[in-house]
Amino acid sequence: MAGHGDDEIVVAHADSHAVVGEALVLTREVREEREQLVLASAATKASGAGNRAVEEEPDPYRTCFERDRDRILHDTAFRRLAGKTQVFVFPGDHQRNRMTHALEVAQVARSVAQALSLNVPLAEAMAIGHDCGHGPGGHASEDALSPFLPNGFDHAPWGADVTLQPLNLCAETLDGIRNHSWSLPAPSTPEGEVVSWADRIAYVCHDFEDAVAAGIVTADMLPDLVAERCGRDRSSQLGTFVRAMITATLQTGRIGMTPDIAEALAAFRSFNYEHVYLRPASNRQAESVIALLRALVEHYADRPHAIPAATARAVLGPDVPVELVDAGSQEAVTAAVAYVAGMTDRFACERGLIELNWDPTRLPTAVS
Repeated sequence: MAGHGDDEIVVAHADSHAVVGEALVLTREVREEREQLVLASAATKASGAGNRAVEEEPDPYRTCFERDRDRILHDTAFRRLAGKTQVFVFPGDHQRNRMTHALEVAQVARSVAQALSLNVPLAEAMAIGHDCGHGPGGHASEDALSPFLPNGFDHAPWGADVTLQPLNLCAETLDGIRNHSWSLPAPSTPEGEVVSWADRIAYVCHDFEDAVAAGIVTADMLPDLVAERCGRDRSSQLGTFVRAMITATLQTGRIGMTPDIAEALAAFRSFNYEHVYLRPASNRQAESVIALLRALVEHYADRPHAIPAATARAVLGPDVPVELVDAGSQEAVTAAVAYVAGMTDRFACERGLIELNWDPTRLPTAVS
């Protein structure tokens, strides 16, 4: 169907009757003016096309950070997160993957940023893109890929500086993605610090819920400190952590969490590490992931011309002739890391079986 209409307009339904009524057209300029009035004094304000490595013309209706969010959502790297491990390789229908994790981080970040009058689209863009640099097989991929790079492999800066580099995102968005991990320097914006907290809040809560559903732990095993202060179900826990952030930030003017609830979050995370992330089955899974990914990197480093040219250019730069990269060189190794890091769990396993004749019994296996 082509819709219904005349020379002036085409509508979707034959009986369409929706109208807008009197409305102010919210152009980008109007919305940027409103930001100056309604956002917190230290919130990050959008301005024109944003602070990008390559200058662009501004969008007539979207702010620069909304454009960043949309670019990440439509990018291949974000779509591939649906096939990458959060905790469980080859997650079941109801277990989280990297994409659902990113969306839950965005929801938590939005809840906090909106309540604190911060820039919500910026927080969403950072949250949606924060894990795009992750390799297949979860955090084990960092251990697998680090030996091949002079400065190691960390999914956060890799995501900002390599994976998402072709999108020409704003410097503020990239900074929040690059520094979302607590072990890295603090992000330069309050929205970035909100996302750092939202990431930890989201994964602690949903990883526990997935582990309970998989029969790895039970709800009754949750430490009393956590259960008494935050509850045993995800909804109660998320609500408690979000409110504790809002309360602490309004009281002090700094992004953080009230000490009593922060203590519970730390205890919750420690419990997950002991009983979920570092349990024997997880360690065996990590060993399988590391062996496979390292073998794939070595394979493609010896065959750099089998690496997609766009992948090689993204990490080596447009001035490096991909066809002239020598097998086994550091350039070839770096390009191979970029290719393997971008793979989904399933594609990496398939490449292992096809390219390496990998023993199927050595592949990572799903948790039923």
